[in-house]
Amino acid sequence: MQPNLHSRFIQYKCCVLIPTYDNASTLVHVISSVLEYTTNIIVVNDGSVDNTREVLAKFPQIEVIHHNKNKGKGMALRTGFKHAFSKGYLYAISIDSDGQHYAEDLYKFIDLLEVHPNAIIMGARDMNQPDVPEKSTLGNRFSSFWFRVITAINLSDTQSGYRLYPLIPISKIRFFTVKYEFEIEVMVRSVWNGVEIISVPVKVYYPPVKERITHFRPFKDVTRITLLNILFVLISVFWYHPYRFFKNFSFSDLKKKIYEHTLGSSESNQIKALSMGFGVFMGIIPLWGYQMWAGIALAHFFKLNKALVVIFSNVSIPPMIPVILFYSNYIGAVMLGNSTDLMFSTNISFADISNYLFQYILGSIVLSITSGILVFIISYLLLSLTQRSKS
Repeated sequence: MQPNLHSRFIQYKCCVLIPTYDNASTLVHVISSVLEYTTNIIVVNDGSVDNTREVLAKFPQIEVIHHNKNKGKGMALRTGFKHAFSKGYLYAISIDSDGQHYAEDLYKFIDLLEVHPNAIIMGARDMNQPDVPEKSTLGNRFSSFWFRVITAINLSDTQSGYRLYPLIPISKIRFFTVKYEFEIEVMVRSVWNGVEIISVPVKVYYPPVKERITHFRPFKDVTRITLLNILFVLISVFWYHPYRFFKNFSFSDLKKKIYEHTLGSSESNQIKALSMGFGVFMGIIPLWGYQMWAGIALAHFFKLNKALVVIFSNVSIPPMIPVILFYSNYIGAVMLGNSTDLMFSTNISFADISNYLFQYILGSIVLSITSGILVFIISYLLLSLTQRSKS
């Protein structure tokens, strides 16, 4: 055993938590490797029906908890957290019993614990390794995407079972999941309760396909995880994100952020002016209902300032709509040689509607191009003059 690392486990009241279910073939190696670094080990045998009990009997120096029947990985972790906290531990590092994780990475969690004492520390695997199963890579991308939507936190690996948990804040949360989806619930609800989440790179071992042992049920477990993500998305949209926004809202900060993403950005005056002109163009062009989304997509493609495009595309707000409609119709009538007078009649035919619609669309295209160019020229001149005056 490395006495220095074990003393740090004692110092920070940290233990290693190993939930296991029918992994007797790999459990000996996992426990033996962890014992090289610490004896603060708690194993939760989640109702195994193989010879797990016999294997655990060979390690009298560790604590063992048995479930009479299989309750799920989430329940095994919850049992371990509760037991560890009752024994005076303040932190628990969970490690899977299938042999994927390396005990030699334990020191990385302890190092970060010293700097981030109130954080869940995720062991981030290198998902680009050639032996990583494709379904694991796709599943991790799916999970990371929804975690980012729900919490606004970007993590490279949200499915790793190699984690450090701070037990004090976790003990205050009443969890409701018991299977694999618990590892999502504990992260999301911890973030919502003010717990920080950070990552640390760890190694991972994936045995050959024929030797891999997994109790993950693709249909049932994916369904449970999907339903949980849907629930959390709804809660985040209608509660968490609005609550966080209004809690931290400040007009001065909002004004500063808008400026930083628009006129105060690092783009050239030409790009800024093009973004403004393009925004006006997209606001007038007759793509009803899709103007802003099309503007954002095209702004990304042409590498324009998306914020300025969105702001200036709102030229078609209600007070301006009658003006845009009038001049679009007027310009179209002039170009087609039609009367510029607006005629209102109850006896209107489909041919009349078709003619007026074509007249309006033609006029709005010309108006959007002309207005966009005009706004670009004026904006560029004003930005250049402002820059000179500041210099």
